[in-house]
Amino acid sequence: MTKEIMSIIGIVVVILVLIAGLAVWVHRRNRRPADIDMMEGHDFERYCATLLRTRGFLDVEVTKGSGDYGIDILAEKDGITYAIQCKCYNQPVGVKAVQEAYAGRDYYDRMVGAVLTNQYFTTPAVEAARKLKILLWDRGYLESMIAEGKK
Repeated sequence: MTKEIMSIIGIVVVILVLIAGLAVWVHRRNRRPADIDMMEGHDFERYCATLLRTRGFLDVEVTKGSGDYGIDILAEKDGITYAIQCKCYNQPVGVKAVQEAYAGRDYYDRMVGAVLTNQYFTTPAVEAARKLKILLWDRGYLESMIAEGKK
């Protein structure tokens, strides 16, 4: 082969690598909420922590997992401390998650307890959250965080 052909092949390879890298970047940047439904629990927690950071939460910490008293993320925003339970489910989230957020909020001495999910909440969960003063961040809220993060 001539030097010219080798140069052309080299340029084509570089262009293909750049296109592949751009495709991966675009895919990650445009992750759709449906992709979240396929996440394993710990991946979902880390993803939610990243979203919270993009929304101005500070000191965002993913708890160790076992022995976390039902809390997956600790965070602070505008002087308010949060204890957040994350649930990546394929069905509505029930009362148990609300109870865990309530207990974990007190255990970690946080001002606000919340449950963040890729789904919606059962009526009993909504009623319990209202009585226990736990925030419920459902799929709609999660999608709004994702959309805001893309701006």
